[in-house]
Amino acid sequence: MAKFTEEDFKKIAKVLDPEKVSSDMDHFRMKVTNPSEKRVLVLEIYPETLLGKTRGMLIVVYTGNSHLQIHNCSGYVVSEELGEVTFVCETPQQLSGLVVEKGASCSLYAGLERQLISSDFTKLGVEVMLSGVALSLAEDVINPEKKD
Repeated sequence: MAKFTEEDFKKIAKVLDPEKVSSDMDHFRMKVTNPSEKRVLVLEIYPETLLGKTRGMLIVVYTGNSHLQIHNCSGYVVSEELGEVTFVCETPQQLSGLVVEKGASCSLYAGLERQLISSDFTKLGVEVMLSGVALSLAEDVINPEKKD
């Protein structure tokens, strides 16, 4: 992925419709609320930060009862139809994804085998199928050479 920019942040904000947005020297931040379900989620995006010995993109989500991170985020995909953004981290063998929803909820899928996202989901257990379906939405980011 090319360097994450303010334009990328605006695309994400358009889908998540946050109550509040801000930016600092090293990161972007938005607060997404769902008053009817009494949920609040804060999303922070660090386009390039020190992650041990290397630099990379860091995605952080805070909720009332969780703190989630994706290190070395390699891309994201927005779905206006679903009202969600999927952040992806990949290695040659595995994928991880953090899905942030407009309704101030999120899901983390970590350590999936890469081929799972292009599997026949009907042959998988429901527990495994959900993660494959969720990350299959990001297949264009993960496998850009397969784009039509």
